[in-house]
Formats: sequence, structure tokens, C-alpha cells
Amino acid sequence: MLKYQQIVVDILYEIEQGFLAEGAKLPSIRELKNQYFCSSETVIKALNELKYQHRIFSIPKSGFYVLSKSNYQSTENTNMIDFATATPEKTMFPYTEFQHCLNQAIEIQQGGLFSYGMTVNGLESLIVEMKKLLEQYQVFANKENIVITTGTQQALYILTAIPFPNEGDTILVEQPTYHLFNRLLETTNIKCLGIKRDANGIDLQQLENIFAEHRIKFFYTMPRFHNPLGTSFSKKEKLNILALAKKYNVYIVEDDYVADFDLNTKADPMFAYDVCHRVIYLKSFSKIIFPGLRVGITVLPNIILDKFLALKRVIDYDTSLITQGALELYLKSGMFHSHSRLIAQKYAEKSSILHQEVQKLASSSIIGYTQPSSLDTKLHIVLPEKLHVNTLIQRLLVEDVHLNAIDDNYLINFYKENILKIDARNTNQSLVPLGVQKIFIAIAGLL
Repeated sequence: MLKYQQIVVDILYEIEQGFLAEGAKLPSIRELKNQYFCSSETVIKALNELKYQHRIFSIPKSGFYVLSKSNYQSTENTNMIDFATATPEKTMFPYTEFQHCLNQAIEIQQGGLFSYGMTVNGLESLIVEMKKLLEQYQVFANKENIVITTGTQQALYILTAIPFPNEGDTILVEQPTYHLFNRLLETTNIKCLGIKRDANGIDLQQLENIFAEHRIKFFYTMPRFHNPLGTSFSKKEKLNILALAKKYNVYIVEDDYVADFDLNTKADPMFAYDVCHRVIYLKSFSKIIFPGLRVGITVLPNIILDKFLALKRVIDYDTSLITQGALELYLKSGMFHSHSRLIAQKYAEKSSILHQEVQKLASSSIIGYTQPSSLDTKLHIVLPEKLHVNTLIQRLLVEDVHLNAIDDNYLINFYKENILKIDARNTNQSLVPLGVQKIFIAIAGLL
């Protein structure tokens, strides 16, 4: 057993036996280092593992403390294999750490709790921290161009509603895509078109034809870890799309919702290559902190900024001041950085297991699967036309494997591919291979 693993085992034993009670402070890093005759890095690795398991939490400049049991009870105690839920495992969320930030934010921001419309752009101090964070994603923007929204959905609604300088009247969306954006377009009767995206990306000639033949206001795309396909564009594809956008006076809305999970430091967003101010960059925090946070970032070119803020001002006085204040503290303290790096590594491990298992089984079947260059916890497999995906989903439900149909990820009138989408984000890592095996056994039984 490695030294850091021994530290983990020993601390877990003390917690289980009650020697370390809920809320108790752990020995300091220096004390543990001396106790185990090891380096500080070894101790930190052990403490990070315990944080990932949500058995302890940290308070900056104070130390590490034992979490209550309610914070780490999760789906790990069930045999259900969840390939349907896009929300991460509950144990991945930093509840207690963020609660500490919320409590502090209430104290710090109490003067602003009795006013309206004070932070239409966003809390100034949060925007400063967001600017630093965005630079880590290679998104370099002026503070004035960063707007804090109540989640990405609010930003998308505003962008579809306001006029653009190119006077376009049609939104172009990849198909399949983020299901709530499909529903937003249909519910508000926004004129829209779809363009097919698959494991090979999009047909650039078709994209050019659409840009040339229609008055496209903006093209909504997820270049990185596409939802629901799990694929990513190459640098060449991003540059080609940008060139077409410039040629035909089209804006790009880039949804980079899980930028935090990409371990490839060379995988820059489309925004990083944009020299013509045509990319509007969106980023949310629902998958990295928790869905209830409802805070998003929108980076806008100057020519659209005023119209965006004018509509935001009349539909939403402010994005929650307390939530913004808590997120600012979470970023400033370094807790976000350590949490996101830890979660990214865990997702990378889970993604690798998922893709390896699917690759192995798909290679000996007639199932269509192409392993992307960047692995995500999401992927899709293309089923034979004679195999009805909903029948497969119902068959697997009996086997305690839960999946969702892809129908909502398409516009109602767009042709739906016979695709099975799989998302292992909420699945116990040890159950991923078994779940994939059950899927392929069910497919074989239905062919």
C-alpha cells in the first residue's frame, strides 16, 4: 500500500470508529507529515482523496474538518447503473465548502441585500475573479465585456431576443444539441434551422450553403465535449467555422459549459482564435459546482453589449447577489481550482474506462462508434436502423441500466439519428464496465 493510501485508510478508520467526530479538525499537514515520515505532497494527495470522497472539507487558513455522513451518502449504495443523468454524483459537489462561502457572502454583501438593480452586469469583484478564471481557458476579455447571468439559459434567451448588427433573423443550431435550447427556440417561435453533427463533426460545405442562403443571426455550437454526443472540434474545424462566419457576417455563440474538465492544455476554445469579435462565449458552473448555483458567464463584443444589458435589466434586476458573492469567495480562496482539478482527473479516469469498454465491444459488433480525440464522460453509439432505441432502453431498464432517449436533443421537425447516448457522469466508476456490457448484450439480443 502506498503511503498516501495508508493515510487515507487510517483517517477513514478514525472517522468510522468515532475517534474523529463530525466537524472535528484533522491534524495539520505538518503533523501528518511528521507522523508518517513522508512529504507534504503525499499528505496533500491523501487529503485531496478524502475530499473527493467527501469525508472531509477544508477551510482556507484554518485546516481540514470531518464532514457529516449525510454529505457522502450517494448512489454508490445501489446496484442501479445510471447512464441517463447528466448531473454528477452527489459526492462530487462541494456542499460544505460552498456553504462556508455562502455564510461569508451574506455577511460581506449584507448592504446590497436591500437594494435592486445594483449589479446588472454582475458583482464587480466577481467579474474580476471571472476574468482571471477565463484567462485560464484562453479567453482574454475586458472586464466590461463580461456579464454574469442567471445560468446559461438566461443568456441564450436574451441572445435570441435582441437584434444583431448583421440583421439576421434565423438561429442555426447543431442537431442534436442541448435540449433546453431546442425547446426555447420552439416555445418562443424563433426562426431556426438545424445542421447535422455527428462523430465526424459537421459538413462545412453544408454550413457554407446555409450561411449563404439564409439570414443567419448566429450559429450555436459546443466545440468542446458536445452535449449529447461527447465529441470535440479540432483546431482546424474551429478555424474553418470562424472563416465562414467572417465571410458571411454570422456570429458564433460558443457554449463551453465543461471547459473545466479538459485536461488537454492545447485545446483552446473557438473564442481564442476569434480576431473579428464574432464569438460570444458562454460558460456555466452547474456541472462543476452544482446545478442549483445558477450562475453563468457571457463574454460579449461591444457592438452587442448594450442591447444585451438593456434586456437583462428588464427581465432580471440582478443575478442573486449572495450566490455571486459566494462564488467570488470560492474562486478567490483557491477552493474552485483545487476542486475542479480533482474532479477533472476523476472524470478523465471514468471517461477512459467508459470509452475503452465501448471501443472493445463495438469493434466486435455492427455498432457504429468512433472514439474522439478528447474523451468525455458522454459518448454515443449509432444503432442499426432495425433496432428501435426506445425498445433497447426499456429492455435495459429491467437490467437496472438507466438511459434516456435522444429525442429531446433534436428540434421536433429535424431527422433524428438512431443514436443511443450514454453519460457516465453520475455512475459509480466501478459499475461502468458492467453497464456497458449489459448494453451490448441487450443490443445483441434484439438484433
